[in-house]
Amino acid sequence: MVSDTNPGMFRHKIGGAVAVARRAGAMNTIDTINHFFLNKEMYVAGSTYWNIAYGRLPGEAMKDEEGVANMKNLGQNIAWLLRRI
Repeated sequence: MVSDTNPGMFRHKIGGAVAVARRAGAMNTIDTINHFFLNKEMYVAGSTYWNIAYGRLPGEAMKDEEGVANMKNLGQNIAWLLRRI
């Protein structure tokens, strides 16, 4: 809502969509977040795979080794972009 009343608020900012889910819905969440970023003229960073971690209880997502590795790579890609712009 705030960004709708302040056009350009997120323009040229960097975004990296992240979702944590028990099972289903993570892809739809990532897609929706990325659409928001693109509609606000943001630069979208990606990773080696979808930025999704799986877990049901607090802390379980940290046990998702592939998900954690993707988040680490996402952070490195965001840092790379920040240095370039």
